[in-house]
Amino acid sequence: MGLVLFPGDGDTCSPDVSWSCTGFDVFRQWLAQAEGFELDEMAGFGGQRPFKDVSSTLAPLLDHPDNDGPDLTPIQCAAILPRLEEIAGQPQEGSTDPLLQRHLDDARHLVAVLQLCVDKDVDLIFG
Repeated sequence: MGLVLFPGDGDTCSPDVSWSCTGFDVFRQWLAQAEGFELDEMAGFGGQRPFKDVSSTLAPLLDHPDNDGPDLTPIQCAAILPRLEEIAGQPQEGSTDPLLQRHLDDARHLVAVLQLCVDKDVDLIFG
């Protein structure tokens, strides 16, 4: 089973980004590390720390259930976008690590999807 994030604009030609459930978990772990914390210390991911104790604009994405839960609103997408763009644009310092490359590519794709959600004022759908 996998996960697809896409704009709720009804246009099947709009961009999307997809992962296996495991791949999405690994991607979110990478994002959490970029924000300075470990995802597995958080409530809902095996730990006890509540997300309200974390200061990150990525929290709505990081704390979202894999296969259920509310869509992200255009306002939430707009709040996530600048930090995700910053992470996606980090210099790679000559790294050829394929997992890092995959994360950066996924982040860039997600940036495009979030930007479309903001531009069209539509929710980000988790499907």
